[in-house]
Amino acid sequence: MTEKKPHIGLIGAGMMGSGIGASLLRNGFPLTVLAHPGNQPLDPLLASGANICQQAAELTAQVDILILCITGSPQVEEVLFQQNGVLQGLKRGTTIIDCSTAIPSSTRKIAKAVQDAGGYFLDAPMTRTPKEAAEGRLNLIVGGDRQVYEQCLPVLQSYAENIAYAGGVGCGHQMKLLHNYVSLGFSAVLAEAAACARQAGTEPTTFCDILAAGGGGGVVLNRLRPYIESEDPSGFLFSMSNALKDMGYYCTMAQEQGARDELALATRQLYEHAAQDGHGQSPVAALIDRLGKSGTAERKEIS
Repeated sequence: MTEKKPHIGLIGAGMMGSGIGASLLRNGFPLTVLAHPGNQPLDPLLASGANICQQAAELTAQVDILILCITGSPQVEEVLFQQNGVLQGLKRGTTIIDCSTAIPSSTRKIAKAVQDAGGYFLDAPMTRTPKEAAEGRLNLIVGGDRQVYEQCLPVLQSYAENIAYAGGVGCGHQMKLLHNYVSLGFSAVLAEAAACARQAGTEPTTFCDILAAGGGGGVVLNRLRPYIESEDPSGFLFSMSNALKDMGYYCTMAQEQGARDELALATRQLYEHAAQDGHGQSPVAALIDRLGKSGTAERKEIS
């Protein structure tokens, strides 16, 4: 006799969440999705057996594990604490898995509220792209009680290829912000160097080849290289507005800890100026164009 799989709820079937939902269904988990205008078209999930629910409290009351795949701390707090929100429907023993990118202090507050209501909580932010989400090949960084983490591993493994346990509640979100700061900081440095190289007339492939063979090689170069060489943004579709959000979260975390953040503030300001100039939905790689056109003005703004 096969063991009954837990019923999974999903709030946030957007670019990443819809892929997570598809992976869960492919691995035989019963799935119910919260209806929301921000969802991707749900027809593929419905055709694979998913159900839809109209209210967060009603959805939470039906499921054993609830996965949140939404934008960040304000949205997570809203969906938990609002009227007819998650906490109003939470049953004792239900586990909340928060896959968002969030501020750790908010995460700890949310986790306490869930635990006070008799539930369990894991922060499990993701890296990689919607393509890997649909393939069940995300990377996860998980914080929370070790026993709860181990109990949820079969669910996590259904949509993730690499899973790292980072420590207690909030450690997953803390490590995700550290990761994203390094990634977005490297992206900003590379974009500025690429803009300078373009202005100097350096051949793009030569620029990339030399970096790749030396200290500039790595994931960020691989992602931005198609744009540097042929203005193809497909290697890194992460938007300026998302970069600004994540850099803002990192700076908040650093300030709450009393950590140094001079470089982080400058990096955040770079993405902020790009978003303010109407490039919020442009990919991070488009920083190369912006810095190339306004190098002198950008230096004055950031100084």
